[in-house]
Amino acid sequence: MTRASLDKQPHEVASMFDDVAAHYDLTNDVLSLGQARLWRKEVAKAVDARPAQKVLDLAAGTATSSRPFAAAGAYTVPCDFSIGMLKVGKERQPHMPFTAGDATKLPFRDGTFDAVTISFGLRNVQDTDAALREMYRVTKPGGRVVICEFSQPTWKPFRTVYTEYLMRALPPVATAVSSNPEAYVYLAESIRAWPAQASLAEKLRQAGWSKVAWRNLTGGVVALHRGFKTA
Repeated sequence: MTRASLDKQPHEVASMFDDVAAHYDLTNDVLSLGQARLWRKEVAKAVDARPAQKVLDLAAGTATSSRPFAAAGAYTVPCDFSIGMLKVGKERQPHMPFTAGDATKLPFRDGTFDAVTISFGLRNVQDTDAALREMYRVTKPGGRVVICEFSQPTWKPFRTVYTEYLMRALPPVATAVSSNPEAYVYLAESIRAWPAQASLAEKLRQAGWSKVAWRNLTGGVVALHRGFKTA
């Protein structure tokens, strides 16, 4: 089984997700105590996909996160660099245009999409700044980006409990429900190492995004960032 290291070599991360593809969605629901579904609903609201729009869903995995955009009538492209994830997704949803791609070198033309979104995948990209610039490049003028990612709980006592859950409770739970529990040790470590809300907002601004804002979900366990590409 593969366990990626925190320097996030792309081949290690992709291989790790290949290993867990078959049960990834179920495992996420268990480990998040059911919160993952609520977070996806908030992402869908923030993206606000409309008929005839084009939406790029990065780190889409099996495209569970992509379904609400397609259901809203948008042409939705699930993109991921894990071939294993894409294969499982294509088996489940053969009508969707699954695309293999690296977030730092996207295989799309400039100004293609009305919205670009990534949920729980940005922290697994080796070069965050390059990915944010690529998202900006492929977005149409006037378009938007929505990023849903684990963050830093705002209430200190809860932050302490949350950190203990990540490093102590998550690995044994993952052992019970996942085909590769070592992958979830990496995921816990990557969450702890990820920058806080304001730091990610500044990275978005430096990549060119304007009107950058965020709001916390579940007390800051997750943060939803949004930005716009000025016309």
